[in-house]
Amino acid sequence: MPASATLPHGLFASDTHTVRCAWCQATPAYQHYHDHEWGFPVADDRRLFEKICLEGFQAGLSWLTILNKREAFRRAFCEFDMDRLATFDAADVTRLLGDAGIVRHAGKIRSVINNAQRARVLRDEFGSLAAYFWRHEPQAASRPARITLAAIGAMPSTATSAALSKDLKRRGWSFVGPTTLYAFMQAMGLVNDHLEGCHARDAALRARAAFKKPA
Repeated sequence: MPASATLPHGLFASDTHTVRCAWCQATPAYQHYHDHEWGFPVADDRRLFEKICLEGFQAGLSWLTILNKREAFRRAFCEFDMDRLATFDAADVTRLLGDAGIVRHAGKIRSVINNAQRARVLRDEFGSLAAYFWRHEPQAASRPARITLAAIGAMPSTATSAALSKDLKRRGWSFVGPTTLYAFMQAMGLVNDHLEGCHARDAALRARAAFKKPA
């Protein structure tokens, strides 16, 4: 494999000569997340709800910061069980503000509780969160012909993520702006934004081809 210096912008080669998207270069844990989670399609409601909550917490921070705290978030928020979280009250908010393992932001904590309540309504309407979110998968014709760093950088949000954001806000969700939701779509495999040349791109494409979209 070529050295990182000779690779297209946005890629790097690790010590094992594996070519990856450069954003995951910082730590082995970040690279594992990139290789095995980011961009691979997800139909599990708990994982989808967890991710949309954590994307809300990421606002103003890096995803690596949130990833490093993910296990603490899971403990604090009942493994992102929306039914349990929907019953949280002001005392729980106060308790969570004292948890040094998570991002202690009152608005974002309250948003998780609110969104859990809204998510249950959404689940009742569509049968699952997965069925709702996968209705918003972008059409192939709306995607760049080649996924390069320049192409990704040109679309921190899209018409699809903007429409999804608008609909969720109409339904009472919070911390679900278009850019946040595009990051959610990238991570949960609704789009495959592994760059051309990244070793994980083909694996994500195969996973998408085998994926059965929720009805």
